[in-house]
Amino acid sequence: MKIVSDRISDAMLQFPLPFRTLQEALQSAPSSKPFVTLWKNEDEIQSVTFGEFSALAAAQARYLQGEGLKAGETVILIMPQGIPVMTAFAAAMQLGAIPAILAYPNFKVEPAKYRFGLAGASANLKARLIVVDEAFPEDLMEHVGLGRDTRLVRSLAAGGESVSPSKDLDPDAIAFIQHSAGTTGLQKGVALSHAAVLRQINHLGPALGLSSEDRIYSWLPLYHDMGLIACFMLPMVCHLSVVMQSPTDWVMQPGSMVQLISEYRCSVGWVPNFALQFLARRVPEEDRASYDLSSLRMLINCSEPVRATSMDEFLSAYRSSKLRPHVLQSCYAMAETVFAVTHSNVTADPARVWADVNSLRKNRVLRVPEGTPGAVCLVSSGQCLTGTEVRVVSGQGDDLPDGHIGEIWIRSDAMLTGYYNRPDLTAQAVCDGWYRSGDLGFRSDGELFVTGRKKDLIIVAGENLYPQDVEEVVSSHPDIQDGRVVAFGFYNADLGTEQIIVVAEVRQPETLESSREIETQLRTSIVTELGVAPRAIYLKPPRWIVKSTAGKAARSTTREKLISEHPELDAGKGEFTSVRPSPANH
Repeated sequence: MKIVSDRISDAMLQFPLPFRTLQEALQSAPSSKPFVTLWKNEDEIQSVTFGEFSALAAAQARYLQGEGLKAGETVILIMPQGIPVMTAFAAAMQLGAIPAILAYPNFKVEPAKYRFGLAGASANLKARLIVVDEAFPEDLMEHVGLGRDTRLVRSLAAGGESVSPSKDLDPDAIAFIQHSAGTTGLQKGVALSHAAVLRQINHLGPALGLSSEDRIYSWLPLYHDMGLIACFMLPMVCHLSVVMQSPTDWVMQPGSMVQLISEYRCSVGWVPNFALQFLARRVPEEDRASYDLSSLRMLINCSEPVRATSMDEFLSAYRSSKLRPHVLQSCYAMAETVFAVTHSNVTADPARVWADVNSLRKNRVLRVPEGTPGAVCLVSSGQCLTGTEVRVVSGQGDDLPDGHIGEIWIRSDAMLTGYYNRPDLTAQAVCDGWYRSGDLGFRSDGELFVTGRKKDLIIVAGENLYPQDVEEVVSSHPDIQDGRVVAFGFYNADLGTEQIIVVAEVRQPETLESSREIETQLRTSIVTELGVAPRAIYLKPPRWIVKSTAGKAARSTTREKLISEHPELDAGKGEFTSVRPSPANH
């Protein structure tokens, strides 16, 4: 495997970039510069230069055109992570068509959930073409929403004549559609224009201090914003090289991520919280010590919220791997704003505050000194990018002062055109140009701190509890599988409040024989660290919890699965009801 120089030159990119459309940016790339290196294993590596990539896209555009695809029509791509799906995506944009990548089936996603999401997304997009690869399972074909005028294409031919890129693309036209994570997210295709995507990149590039010699590493799926924007569109527009592998290959070989960063001298990458813990716990210590991560300028934690424990565990585990100071950064991002809303200052560590846990439950942030008993460490997601504004509002829509927790509203010049074919959802989410994120957080000294999702909040005796706080405590138990914990609230009509239910996967099935002992230990830890007691803890075998297509635990779907297995939790069959009462009746 070729190892290139780890020196990042002073060739800083000059923003704003001069391109009007994404296709114009691709066509302007230096043809001989390496673009995508796809790594599967030591013996299976594919690489293309920008010139080779453009040629493949042009040939595939001719094929799509021959299948009747025209400008303004949608095309769905259900293909494995790799160069073919990326060139097909670029080919569709070259014609002025609107591509959307949907998740390819894999062992991590529950089949029923995948079928539901696939059927809903493909029906909503009303695609002119649906492209699947030859290996796509036949039993899933019936769930692909084929309309009367929809053609199914089993593969894309890359040979033959090519199509010259359209020169009259409208920068304000929809360039592509991306989806947010989760089952319901697949029903909401986020339509983004060329202009919005380019504005986002022109704002994000300076915040990252991008150089023409930066090399991006990614295992992130291309069907969600972190993979599609940060690890495909950004390097395509900025003419940067990217080293890529599939999420499945990374999960099967966790050490391959740090191996590739080390060997290819990658300098920038994005990860969610759980990946940092995964890398710290699943890569043997002797392997970690052999990696040279000195080329890595920043590894950006793009989660809501950013967890201090995840970052500290990674830094401790890789202390001997020559990490640079301030290598771990943070970002708040979402599909509806193309990608990033805020970003931390890359010349320093993300800001932290320590808060009294009881004040947090009352939507206030009472800052206390580090090390104060019962204090919670909160990590900033950074400051707003250029062109972006953030409000933190109360339930009545009033602006809240610093240190008060409320819903985060966002206004940006890099916003979605709308939810594709869903003007009703667009009207609900966007009001007077402000996007209602559904996330909770607070501001402090110009920094935005994201505390969790509004819909996931557990209200115990009138106080707020974030499920991820419970999940973090449970995940620290040695017998519990990393990142495979879900906590949520069930309303107890007799007590007039919600109570906490926890579902956790054990590492080994035989561990379930000691479930009572483990449950007792977990209950004690939750009471000790959070001051509340869960109503019930359910231990489950590996791979029981339902995951979203983004690889996150899906709380709502896991909740419904638990109800189906434990009917005593359902309404009218026991102490709990699965529906929280309306505020008027609460």
